[in-house]
Amino acid sequence: MRLGGLRHWFWTAFAAIAATSASARAEQPPVRPNVVLILVDDAALMDFGVYGGEARTPNIDRLAAAGTLFTHYRTSPLCAPSRAMLLTGIDNHRNGVATIPEVLPPGHRGKPGYGLRLEPDAITVAERLRRAGYRTYMTGKWHLGSGKGELPPSHGFRRSFALDASGADNWEQKPYMPYYDTAPWFEDGKPATLPAGFYSSEFIVDRMIDYLEADRAQGGAGGDPFFAYVAFQAVHIPVQAPRAYTARYEAVYDKGWDSIREARWRRAQAMGLIPAGAPLAARPSGQRHWDSLADPERRLLAKSMAVNAGMIEAMDHHVGRLLAYLEQRGALANTVFVVTSDNGPEPSEPVGQRGFPLWMRLNGYDQNLDRLGEKGSFVSIGPEWATAAASPHSLFKFYASEGGLRVPFIMSGPGIAPQPRVSAAAFVTDVAPTLLDLAGVETGGGMAMTGRSLRPLLTGAADRVYSPDTPIGMEVAGNAALYRGDYKLVRNLPPHGDGTWKLYNLADDPGETRDLAAADPARVEAMLADYRAYAKDVGVLEIPEGYDPFRQITLNTRIKILKHHGWALGGILLGLIAIVVLAARLVRRRRRA
Repeated sequence: MRLGGLRHWFWTAFAAIAATSASARAEQPPVRPNVVLILVDDAALMDFGVYGGEARTPNIDRLAAAGTLFTHYRTSPLCAPSRAMLLTGIDNHRNGVATIPEVLPPGHRGKPGYGLRLEPDAITVAERLRRAGYRTYMTGKWHLGSGKGELPPSHGFRRSFALDASGADNWEQKPYMPYYDTAPWFEDGKPATLPAGFYSSEFIVDRMIDYLEADRAQGGAGGDPFFAYVAFQAVHIPVQAPRAYTARYEAVYDKGWDSIREARWRRAQAMGLIPAGAPLAARPSGQRHWDSLADPERRLLAKSMAVNAGMIEAMDHHVGRLLAYLEQRGALANTVFVVTSDNGPEPSEPVGQRGFPLWMRLNGYDQNLDRLGEKGSFVSIGPEWATAAASPHSLFKFYASEGGLRVPFIMSGPGIAPQPRVSAAAFVTDVAPTLLDLAGVETGGGMAMTGRSLRPLLTGAADRVYSPDTPIGMEVAGNAALYRGDYKLVRNLPPHGDGTWKLYNLADDPGETRDLAAADPARVEAMLADYRAYAKDVGVLEIPEGYDPFRQITLNTRIKILKHHGWALGGILLGLIAIVVLAARLVRRRRRA
């Protein structure tokens, strides 16, 4: 072949190879994003710094600045139903976790939707992503069942270190309430023991980094995208934090809960979280006045809230460690982040309950002021601080008022436009379909999802995904709500509700201070019909007459104590009977003598 012909052949072949390579590159699917889902426990809407809270949260704030911050996102008022909906995108009654076991009425036990474990066809976002080639990990609180087929490995998580309880101590492997006789941690579905030097927020991030790094070091699978579910214990009872974090807030809460409640209300208006001039939610009846308390009690309560803020900052610090790890390995830019809370702030104050101080002593807890929040310390913020934390909204965890449902929600990462405020309605069931949409994974198969993808909001392509006429229902333990546009129909049971339906226009009354039910009965009837249709569709069970969730916790706890310690109690009872019988015999012998 002549030189000219050889050159022609070479360039023709090169052009063909280049064209084939370019075509192959064009046909390659886009790089799939990693996903990190960060769930905080019992955080109020304004608990993070970027939402106007007192705690320093620079790492969460950083994610918000780079992404979209939602101001009208709602979850459920209790942890397990929220977590089940978050992971499946399916209403809690359909996915099997209608409520939590601690408040379950006996008549609901085992009924459809009330098995309190995920139904087999309620496929989690982890399982769907795993099937699509994602590596899947979970660390932290699970609370969706510990029996066969109920732990994270059965629901799509390749590696997991999970707590199956509503909460536990943050410094040791021990329970936080008599309902539990231990702190049930599991690694990859097997009972696990916590390491020495454990602190929950630190360990949850440590273990997640361990899982990510182990796969990366092995190569192969380490190149696949990952889904990481990081479920913190912060700021669930017992509220605990290292001394250095608590110390930063020692003087912040000295003026009491009304001062913080009103300051958050003012900041919410200034930041655009609520309209200017919107009324502040009323304080629940029966709450204590700060000035009526003795100085020692005020100091204990102020420091309890300081521990709460310290625990939030400590958690944020460890979020920062996860971000730094991902940045160091070059994965940060291609990672979608979600940061949210499972429900509003916790009002419970167990220390005041009969028998609880004795249980505390038996389990190594105290309320020493100097080391409050540290190892061996039991802290809860109580109903008055929960009211302040939920400001400017009404009530708190357990209830279907905005203080129990409206929580922070941040998304950032590839494909998500930086937006300082998005006021469109969004719900906990929307998270799973949104993540699948961003990952390019189909939602078909299994039970149909209730929620919708928020991608049009995240890209700025739309200003809403729910029309003003779309009814959205929610129910947990008898407390219920129906949203339709700006209007909300809500029912709360005692002790802080009266069981009647109330109507509010949230556009100008986000604090739910003016009941419009009497003035607009036609709207009430229409929305009540929507709620009844929702309840029938998903299988809501009627709550028993006289039901009180807090009384039910007490009853269910007694049953659990008998189950855990019945043999010991039985032995004690037999011993007492034997002593009485012997004493009676001795008395009879003495009388005969």
